[in-house]
Amino acid sequence: MTSRQTAPEPPVTLPDPTRPPRPAPGCDVCEALDQQRAEAEEAGDVRRATTLEMEMRQHHATRPRKRR
Repeated sequence: MTSRQTAPEPPVTLPDPTRPPRPAPGCDVCEALDQQRAEAEEAGDVRRATTLEMEMRQHHATRPRKRR
């Protein structure tokens, strides 16, 4: 016999792609990228700020995850 799910699963929460990523606590690379992104944004260089946001997101994706 197959089991049936009787309660809904919790909703999936996705990050807001319009907001810059947050640096991971204690990560020097994230902090440096975030600082450069902020400086580019202040200078009005939206293209550079966006590129740095993409680098930061990719850096998060390539970091090894802690095992539980």
